[in-house]
Order: sequence, then C-alpha cells, then structure tokens
Amino acid sequence: MKKYTLAAVSLFMVLLTSCKASKEASSGGNLFGTTWELEYISGPRIAFEGLYPNKKPQITFDQKETKVFGNNGCNGYSAPYTLSGKLLTFGEPGPSTLMFCDGGGEQQFLQQMKKITSYSIDKDGKLNLIQGDVPMMRFKKVAKQ
Repeated sequence: MKKYTLAAVSLFMVLLTSCKASKEASSGGNLFGTTWELEYISGPRIAFEGLYPNKKPQITFDQKETKVFGNNGCNGYSAPYTLSGKLLTFGEPGPSTLMFCDGGGEQQFLQQMKKITSYSIDKDGKLNLIQGDVPMMRFKKVAKQ
C-alpha cells in the first residue's frame, strides 16, 4: 500500500510540473506584453554605442498576429515569427521606413534576427535571442503594453 501511495504522489507531482511548464511554454513566458530594448549584440567590431548612436533597436511581440514590430535603431520594421516552446525563428522583415541613419547597426540587427533559433528570459528578466546555444542579442524591458 505504501508503494502505491508513493507512486500516486510521484505521478501527481510529475503531471503538475509538466502542466506548469507546458503553460509557460505556450504563453511564451514573459515574452508578450512588453517592449524590449537591445542592450547587447554579438558580432560587430564597432562599439555598441557607435552602432546605435541615436536610438537603440526595440522589439515587441504581437501574440495574436504572430509578428514582431519595432525599430532597428533607425527605421521601423515588422516580421513574422514562429514560436514553439523556447524555439523561435523570424521570417523576412516586411516593408519599413527608409530613413538614412548613422552607425550601420540597422543591417547588423536585421542580419542577427535571421539567425535566431531560440530565446530565453534570464533570472534578471532580460530577453536573450539565441543562435544554437550562443546568446546573440540581449534585450531589457522598457515598456509594458
């Protein structure tokens, strides 16, 4: 009898834990309802402030439309995304504004987005966009929707 009770309690705990993980994965964790501002990008040899001298890129996830929108440090953009658990990919950006900006960070940002394969939100609440197992971009929350 003791074994059956232990097995039943263990099974209940596994189900409870898996339901919670599934709910968090399907809701995107804290991905939605926030505007995120870029604070780090991997790759360029130019200092971050040099890439984005006037405005830092921002991204907002629209759960209903499955699109992201924001600015890339210069121009506005939008792009479709695919989310499955923590796996995340971005489609080709749609039409954007066509302003000329200093720094060259706009292309760097868009090129990095195409390489993203997943995301995580760390213990400090920062959004990390990841390629393989390497964080390529890190964002901080700047506004609630």
